[in-house]
Amino acid sequence: MPSGESTQASVHEPELVVPTREDKVAKAGSELIGGPLGRRALLGTSWWSPVRVVVLVAIGMFTLGLVQKAPCYNGAWFFGAGSQYTHACYSDIPHLYQGRGFADGLVPYFDQLPGDMQYLEYPVLTGVFMEVASWLTPGSGSIQDQEQWYWMVNAGMLMVCAAVIAVCVTRTHARRPWDGLLVALAPAFALTATINWDLLAVALTAAAMLMWSRSRPLAFGVLLGLATAAKLYPVLLLGPLLVLCWRAGRWREFGKALGGAVVAWAVVNGPVMFFAYEGWSKFYTFSQERGVDFGSFWLIIAQNSSDPLSTETVNTLATLLMLLCCAGIAALGLAAPRRPRFAQLAFLVVAAFILTNKVYSPQYVLWLVPLAALARPKWRDFLIWQACEVAYFLGIWMYLAYTTSGDAHKGLPADGYHWAIALHLLGTLYLCVMIVRDILMPDRDPVRRAGDDDPSGGVLDRAEDTFTLGPAARPARDSAQVDGAQVEWGKADAQGGSL
Repeated sequence: MPSGESTQASVHEPELVVPTREDKVAKAGSELIGGPLGRRALLGTSWWSPVRVVVLVAIGMFTLGLVQKAPCYNGAWFFGAGSQYTHACYSDIPHLYQGRGFADGLVPYFDQLPGDMQYLEYPVLTGVFMEVASWLTPGSGSIQDQEQWYWMVNAGMLMVCAAVIAVCVTRTHARRPWDGLLVALAPAFALTATINWDLLAVALTAAAMLMWSRSRPLAFGVLLGLATAAKLYPVLLLGPLLVLCWRAGRWREFGKALGGAVVAWAVVNGPVMFFAYEGWSKFYTFSQERGVDFGSFWLIIAQNSSDPLSTETVNTLATLLMLLCCAGIAALGLAAPRRPRFAQLAFLVVAAFILTNKVYSPQYVLWLVPLAALARPKWRDFLIWQACEVAYFLGIWMYLAYTTSGDAHKGLPADGYHWAIALHLLGTLYLCVMIVRDILMPDRDPVRRAGDDDPSGGVLDRAEDTFTLGPAARPARDSAQVDGAQVEWGKADAQGGSL
């Protein structure tokens, strides 16, 4: 290739942001594997592209998470309730194989279950995922053998979801693919990945975020609608998107996203809703009737009160708190000196939902990990938060071991468990505070300090404001004038990028 052509091609290639050069913690950690990235890795001349590296690391960490569950796979799920807690390897998956009728061939939502549950209490797309896994599970052998196979089949399907998440996060910020390692190496991600089926919704949400970053609002909406059909929390992302599109005057794109989400959700839910309404509605009635549960500050209040609040009162108060948080996030989005990045507000609204909810299960951290990597790609803060979540992961199982050990009292008593709850709540709040600080002081935002505006924003990236509140200023455009290649980065990302 002539030198002139090579030079011209390099102008259109986005210059990658390397964490080992701008992040002290990442640089120090890289010494364990040979130091910061070299020239060949940066130029993309090696087979080891960022996407491939991140995916392989994510699969490796996921595999370590499976190994951590080995004591349960080898018997702790079946012989004595306490050992699955003392080994911190509990999973809902094998228990629900028989408990929700999959072992007996019952059809979710249509066939009634024995006992008080009556119907499967999961959203439709998650129910489909569970049913497909049961089809792939051998029906021979003892029920313990079948439950082991069912967990293993689900683990394989969830590993695919983990790989999809890694790819989507890596490709969402075209200049920052190495931020995907935050997801791949997150210890809480590996530890909680096979507790439940949350990774399906997380993968669809990550794919939706990728589509929005590529200025494809309809595809974003369809994927978000499917994610909401698997878990309720993804629909919350439409709130921040509404605020940002309002500020930027991008109503047409928001309409496409909203329309796509509604249609996709209806296509999945409509048939089940029409033919098996009672079974379909079980998820929503169960969520409403469920009492205060593990991981929430409501549990601390309930267990330290002689007259605990009723479930109805907690529902009302939790809803009011969530609405107040949403109002605050909306005000922040409209009044910030520079329009916040989509990932920042997305993280805040999902974190607000988790923090105010009457249950904060250990696997809920999976909802936040990809959003955290996009919203605050700073290794120090990310690891502080992850340390709090790992401590809670151990705390809840030790508390359950204590409650199931009878007079032996082996494990963590209630007071200790309350401290574990407080720690993981404070860890999430800490990350929220750092993101809010980045929004109020954009010069401290690691993404914008590297010269970008909103890489995950799609049509919002470098868009001018049409509506603001308070002292909000129009987005700064000086960085685009300092380095003309900024414009080319935006074009490359819109066309699919080079990663």
